[in-house]
Amino acid sequence: MSWNRFGIVVLVLAVLSGCDQPAAERPMLEIHGRTMGTFYGVKVVGDFPGGQQALQSQVDALLKHYNDEISTYDPNSALSKFNQLQSVQPFPVSQDMADLIISALRVGQRTQGVLDVTVGPLVNLWGFGPDKRPVKTPTDEQIAAARARVGIDRLHVEVSADHATLRKDVPSLYVDLSTIGEGFGADKVAEFLEARGVHHYLVEIAGASRSRGVNAKGEPWKLAIQKPTDELEDIQAIIIPDGRAVSTSGSYRNYYELDGKRYSHIIDPVSGKPITHKLVSVTVITPTAMEADGLDTALMVMGPGKAMAFAKQQNLAVYLVSKTAQGFKAEYSPAFAPYLVKAGS
Repeated sequence: MSWNRFGIVVLVLAVLSGCDQPAAERPMLEIHGRTMGTFYGVKVVGDFPGGQQALQSQVDALLKHYNDEISTYDPNSALSKFNQLQSVQPFPVSQDMADLIISALRVGQRTQGVLDVTVGPLVNLWGFGPDKRPVKTPTDEQIAAARARVGIDRLHVEVSADHATLRKDVPSLYVDLSTIGEGFGADKVAEFLEARGVHHYLVEIAGASRSRGVNAKGEPWKLAIQKPTDELEDIQAIIIPDGRAVSTSGSYRNYYELDGKRYSHIIDPVSGKPITHKLVSVTVITPTAMEADGLDTALMVMGPGKAMAFAKQQNLAVYLVSKTAQGFKAEYSPAFAPYLVKAGS
């Protein structure tokens, strides 16, 4: 499994355990693994059919199945085959992939194209996809050529009772689902657990999480939003998601330097270039991790002012961290306040 999201690639949501001295703890199963080019973790409070070994093997198999569908690094994945297809003819896909792309297009339309899953040519041009990093900065002509192959209005999904297809308006259209894939995976693991009667769990795939019920101490799950530093113990805020999904995206780890200038992996589909503003971290709380995963990237592209205005207009629970001359500055939307246990400055 070698797919690497072009969002953050390390866990930014650390699980907090609650009180220091619980009266009694329930049994809990915990597994870890790799998927989609990053790490995942699952905690299940109570029993799981077959125990920890069954939980590990079944979750691994589930995530491998979806990674094999949506990887842009695996040339044999369904998505890679669609990208390789230099045709505007319908291409058959699974219902799950169709649902994923429909959700991505909805977030794209909601954000007026700021989230664009066809931005892959620009991502690759700037060296954050399967292609190698550039030896020199792309020219305006190269950026314009890549932008000519980008646009969510050029990607179509058709679904019927017994099949689903994707279709391009431009034969060279390239779809990259890495901005929404980790959330999709977290949702699928959550659905899998609930179908097996699990009512208390926490699922994390990189920056995307889903939780339900309580932890081993019988308390609500608490998550920590990390400060945009290299110290994992450096906590910005603590939240109780209350059964909702959480996703965090940041621009402070995945970057490179070329000719003395730093380039972020977050690409603005409008300009065709990496973002240059001071917003470095976005956390979003929504009903599904897939939605939160897409929105956090879109808000990262917008920048602090537009992102907060959008969050307020859409009544979104959003927490933003920007870099200033004095250090990091945090702000959050009114809809985020009910989830906060401890807010950073």
